[in-house]
Amino acid sequence: MRLRIGDPMPDFQTRSDDGQLISPATLRGEWALLYFYPRASSSGCSLEARRFEQALPDFARLGARVIGVSTDTEARQARFREQCQLSFALLPDGDKAICRVFGVLGGLGGLLGMAQRQSFLFDSGGLLAHHWRSVNPDRHAAEVLGALEKFQTDPSVLRSQ
Repeated sequence: MRLRIGDPMPDFQTRSDDGQLISPATLRGEWALLYFYPRASSSGCSLEARRFEQALPDFARLGARVIGVSTDTEARQARFREQCQLSFALLPDGDKAICRVFGVLGGLGGLLGMAQRQSFLFDSGGLLAHHWRSVNPDRHAAEVLGALEKFQTDPSVLRSQ
């Protein structure tokens, strides 16, 4: 499935590594970034996660949640959380159901059963505002914040994408 701007968040329901129930219904009413990464604790994934953690106060100020998703197990996600000192939700997707519904299994990552590094920003109504298909782990948190501020300042930007 390939999501387009304005599409609703695909349906899924799962528990994060710290026990939070996460689904489109639980996210409605706030902006949500679901960012997919290939492997917990790898250097690029750790860098990206730390950048998001550093930016969490800015995301909170803008009414947005950050949620990380990978095909790692719950135990591996929990170790990743501890190693990087993360406070946002991490979704273990060992059965790859969430990655499939978002269309992020593919390429080399698909052959290895890992998610591609992609991100999806949903507005408070649960509609896709932006999709990043190519992500630089070092700069991605800042890029998302910039886009989020732009979308909230001028909602017409969403309709013009």
